[in-house]
Amino acid sequence: MEVADLTSVLEIERASFPNPWHESTFRGEIYHRSISFPLVVVHATLNKVIGYVIFWQVGEDAQINNIAVHPDFRRLGIGEAVLRQVIEMVRLRGGRLISLEVRPSNTAALNLYRKLGFKMMGVRQGYYTNPAEDAFVLGLHL
Repeated sequence: MEVADLTSVLEIERASFPNPWHESTFRGEIYHRSISFPLVVVHATLNKVIGYVIFWQVGEDAQINNIAVHPDFRRLGIGEAVLRQVIEMVRLRGGRLISLEVRPSNTAALNLYRKLGFKMMGVRQGYYTNPAEDAFVLGLHL
């Protein structure tokens, strides 16, 4: 992900989440690559950003902070492919645990994470706003 990608990334972010990240948050991830890995998915034929993922890795621990696919390209296996790539990147960098938070109401994401082997680690009470909702904390031990 580069600053030039932010227009497309922000469009996907706003279409995907009721509480979207601000542009400054994405810029912060781009500029702090010592632990942050902001990646985009570019459609080969359209040469257009259709998805992204941002994860952090510090030593053996990784955290997926944000992931989304443009609504026009969902249900095509793109999210799964991206997550498999992240899992492999973390593994190659010596990672042992990948964690993330997800809304309990986001059944599509929950199904994907479970398919990839993520397990329930806990619940963060009142984590989300707009609408208010807890967060499931999921983890994948590598």
